[in-house]
Amino acid sequence: MTYDKELLNKHRYFLKDSIRKTINFAYTDQNQGIHPPPIEKPYSSDKPRIELPEIDWEGKFNIKLIDAIGNRESRRMYSAEPLSLEELSFLLWATQGVRSISGFNTFRTVPSAGCRHALETYLAVFNVEGINQGIYRYLSLSHELIFEYEEDNLKEKIIKATMGQTFAGNGALTFIWSAIPYRMEWRYALASYKEIALDAGHVGQNLYLSCEAIAAGTCAIAAYDQEYLDKLLRLDGEDEFAIYIAPVGKI
Repeated sequence: MTYDKELLNKHRYFLKDSIRKTINFAYTDQNQGIHPPPIEKPYSSDKPRIELPEIDWEGKFNIKLIDAIGNRESRRMYSAEPLSLEELSFLLWATQGVRSISGFNTFRTVPSAGCRHALETYLAVFNVEGINQGIYRYLSLSHELIFEYEEDNLKEKIIKATMGQTFAGNGALTFIWSAIPYRMEWRYALASYKEIALDAGHVGQNLYLSCEAIAAGTCAIAAYDQEYLDKLLRLDGEDEFAIYIAPVGKI
């Protein structure tokens, strides 16, 4: 099958910001006085939570920025060594850690258009010290993990979700970021979607660099079975859906 120029140009439109000139921002939900959505996905208080250690990251995981950038590469081969809870805590802080809160905005370790941070972080945990295998979600506001559920044959299902990319299930854990579009739509309406994709890229790069500091590797994945993965994470696929994946393992 070949794609004609008209079809290619139609889909290239997503990469442009032309749509911004067609939006009357006076009518966004924000400017209509509608209350903003929660800055973190609500959770049931009866689910188990794990407090993550917060330590002197510089003293614990110290690497020159120039070395982290220079050594950064996509790594698909991982050892059987587990990640420590401290190392996982560091990776979560580096990718979605909250530095301060002001009203309905969170200022984090990664940038986000309009400070909207429309992503949630899920983890398929296979080999992390002190944590049972299963699906977890990062609670960035309290720097905790919440246990979502146990899943049989989780490694195999993550590999299936990534269309047979075996390295996706061979690390210590796999990061899966979902998007909750309304967090961004509340402010930017139809101009939101490119912004969400850019935000995911910021998070992914921080994961690459922070992995270098703990002698771990990652490889971002954007090719996956959308419907299968959303169902695996128990997401509705409309108001929240998977957007980016990255396994992590020791090298």
